[in-house]
Amino acid sequence: MNDQGKILEEMNERSREVFRRVVETYLSSGAPVGSRTLTRDFSEKVSAATIRNVMQDLEYLGLLESPHISAGRVPTQTGLRMFVDGLLEVGDLQSTDREMIDATLGSNSKDVSGILDRIGSALSGVTHGASLVLAPKREAPIKHIEFVSLAQDRALVVLVFADGHVENRIFTPPPGQTPSSMREAANFLNALAEGRTLSELQRVISKQIAQRRQEIDKLARDLVESGLAVWDGEGDTYERLIVRGRANLLDAETEEQDLERIRTLFDDLERKRDIAEFLELADEGEGVRIFIGSENKLFSLSGSSLVVSPYMNADRKIIGAVGVIGPTRLNYGRIVPIVDYTAQLVGKLIADRS
Repeated sequence: MNDQGKILEEMNERSREVFRRVVETYLSSGAPVGSRTLTRDFSEKVSAATIRNVMQDLEYLGLLESPHISAGRVPTQTGLRMFVDGLLEVGDLQSTDREMIDATLGSNSKDVSGILDRIGSALSGVTHGASLVLAPKREAPIKHIEFVSLAQDRALVVLVFADGHVENRIFTPPPGQTPSSMREAANFLNALAEGRTLSELQRVISKQIAQRRQEIDKLARDLVESGLAVWDGEGDTYERLIVRGRANLLDAETEEQDLERIRTLFDDLERKRDIAEFLELADEGEGVRIFIGSENKLFSLSGSSLVVSPYMNADRKIIGAVGVIGPTRLNYGRIVPIVDYTAQLVGKLIADRS
């Protein structure tokens, strides 16, 4: 048993109830909790002074803190961790939440990326937080590749896989691309692609470019290399992260200090820094995991919490993850079953289309 578990075990019933009620009230309201608030519906008749003494003891243990003088108490990160591990009551998935998530699967589309995008939007809408979906890396053989110019600095690559899956990815092409160079790059790729996965194609193309560097038009070669940066290796990992619902973390009541932390969070996401670690957060066994504040090295600067669960393919191999990020006062009891259900749904979706 860790130190937090020992503290919880050694608490008497009154201290435990005060602690639980402070945390639950704070998670519900977001405001510091005063002693008079707790005396109204406490299980035994006690005075506000008695409650204050218990709260002082809990503060001494590092479980509560006072953000302002005489403003009541809020749980510390240590306190939240202990509550989540020892006192959190996880509810059942609400039927309305289930229906909103299930509704994203109404289409028979084979575009897994599109479905995952809709699932991310639904997850954000249901939880009122920002949702994160790490899509699985495609390893099906490629059937066809095509480049489409969208603007001077934006192009689309369409990937058609042998299993019928289609992916559309936007990337920044090298300067000076023309329709002709894009067609040449596509023809070059398609001549090599059939029957190969993206990983295999990347290795073959790198070898081909080295061997035929003088034969391939420079602009087309640059386009191929730019496309490869998006398709494979680190770039591919980054592009697999779908983020939805950022505005949910920026409501009118958010304090300036909180706004700055949230901006830092989304700056991290925009730069896609350390995104490869997102899957690692969930890669230590099945089930939902909760990371509070600085416990989460990916988003530690934001002062936020992450509820994340891996999902698996038909071979029970972890291939991706879904999660919700929000303030540390998340309604964990409600969010956990939502994330758990969504992860199971995505895993079944991937297995059915394998």
